[in-house]
Amino acid sequence: MRENDMLEKEEIFSKVLRAGRRTYFFDVRATRAEDYYLTITESKKFTEEDGSFHFKKHKIYLYKEDFAAFRDILDEMTSYVLDSKGEEVISERHQKDFKREYGEDETDAAPLDKSFTDISFDDI
Repeated sequence: MRENDMLEKEEIFSKVLRAGRRTYFFDVRATRAEDYYLTITESKKFTEEDGSFHFKKHKIYLYKEDFAAFRDILDEMTSYVLDSKGEEVISERHQKDFKREYGEDETDAAPLDKSFTDISFDDI
């Protein structure tokens, strides 16, 4: 492998964010011209029925000429989500007692009312 190819693969600075089944890798890398760019990799663990597992990875290459616009849109989008829905996580995958709290049918929009009594009416 040529020396320039090695430079392209070299990680200059890295950070890792572990978030449940997902891990995010933020890596600063060097181009052949020795300029820097950022890669963001999402790695998600999947477990098979037999207990084995595999990872799926998705990668974004972000070049410094796009940093300002990317940051502006990311800030706008994250602010929108947090302003609209708050910081509380309400999805089934993040709440262990989601089905118990919201009922077995995932399409239920509201928590089960504990005072509900099931009654049947005779046909009229």
